[in-house]
Amino acid sequence: MAGNRDIGSETLPGKVERGTEVPDEPAAGREATPGEPPKGRGSGEGMEDPSHTARALWALLEPLHAVTYFAPEARQAFEDAGLHGFWRGYFAGRAAPLGETGPEPVTAAFFGFAPAMVARALPGLWAVVTPGRALEARRTGAGAALRRLLSGYGREVEEAAGLLLPVVRDLDCAGRVLAAANRALPVPPGPVERLWHAATVLREHRGDGHVAALVAAGFDGCEILVLRAGADLPRAELQPYRGWSDDAWRAAGRRLAARGLLDPRGGATAEGLRAHRAVEEATDRAAARPWQGLDASARDRLRRLLVPLARASAAALRFPNPMGLPAPAGEMTDVSGPQVPGSGRSA
Repeated sequence: MAGNRDIGSETLPGKVERGTEVPDEPAAGREATPGEPPKGRGSGEGMEDPSHTARALWALLEPLHAVTYFAPEARQAFEDAGLHGFWRGYFAGRAAPLGETGPEPVTAAFFGFAPAMVARALPGLWAVVTPGRALEARRTGAGAALRRLLSGYGREVEEAAGLLLPVVRDLDCAGRVLAAANRALPVPPGPVERLWHAATVLREHRGDGHVAALVAAGFDGCEILVLRAGADLPRAELQPYRGWSDDAWRAAGRRLAARGLLDPRGGATAEGLRAHRAVEEATDRAAARPWQGLDASARDRLRRLLVPLARASAAALRFPNPMGLPAPAGEMTDVSGPQVPGSGRSA
C-alpha cells in the first residue's frame, strides 16, 4: 500500500486562502441558541414531547459516538492502521461504511465540507487502508475508549444497549444513507461495543435527517456555516475546519444576504435566526419517529441509564465544541443547542 506521503500533507486538505492550514483537528466552538427554546426544556414533561425526546436523546447518545474520533485510544487505533493525523482517521473511519467510494458521495453525505477538502482525502486513503481495516480501527478504538471511560457502569451499559438495539433494528432508513450503511454492519460482540454501535447508527440517522432539513430549507453546505457564523460561532472555528475558501465563503454570504438572512455586517437577521431554528425543529421532528416504539417508561429508563454514561464519555470531548453538543449538566435535559452541519452530525 502507498504511504501517507502519497496523499498529501498531515493536515488535509491544505490551505485556505487566508494562508491558514486546515487544523490538525476541530477546535472548540461556542454553543449558543438562536431563537426560542423547545417546549418542555429542562423539565420532565419535555421528555413526553416527541421532538424534545429526540433532541434530549441525541445529546445523551452523541458523546458515546464522538469518542470515535476524539478519545486518545481511538486516535491511536487510526494511527496504528496507518491513518496519521486527525482528518485521515475521520474521513476513512466515517466513510468506510459506504465502501471504497470516491469524494462525490462522501461530500454529499457529510454535507458541510468543501468538495476540495474531501477530494484530498478520498479516494487516496483507500490506498493506505481498506474500508474493512478502517472499520476495524474505528470499532477497536471506540471500544477501548468507552471501556476506560465507562468503567464501573457495566450494568447501565448492558441495559442501555438492550433498549437501543431493538430501536436500531426497527429503524426506517429510507433516504438516510449513512444510517443505513452503518446499520448494515455486523453488531459487534461485547456490551460496550453494542452500545457504541447503536449510538453510531442513531446519530447518523439523525444527521441524515438534518441534511434533508437543510436541503429542504434551501441551504448548501457553505451557506449554513456562514449563517451560523453570523449567529453565534466565530468564522475562524468553522471555515478552516470545513475547507471553504474565502471566495466561496463570501459568495455564500452574498446569497444569504439576498435572501434577507444576513445583514450588511454579516450578522444573522431575525429572519436568518428563524430560518435556522426552523431547520433545527425539522431535524427534531424527523428524528422523533424511532423513539415512538418505546413507551414512556422505557424512554425515561433509557434517559436515566444514559445520563451517567454520557457524562463519563464527555470527559474525552471539548466543551464548547463545533458539534453544538451541550456540556453535561444536571440531568442533561436542557439540550436546546443547535447542531453544526457536517459536525453536528459528526465530529
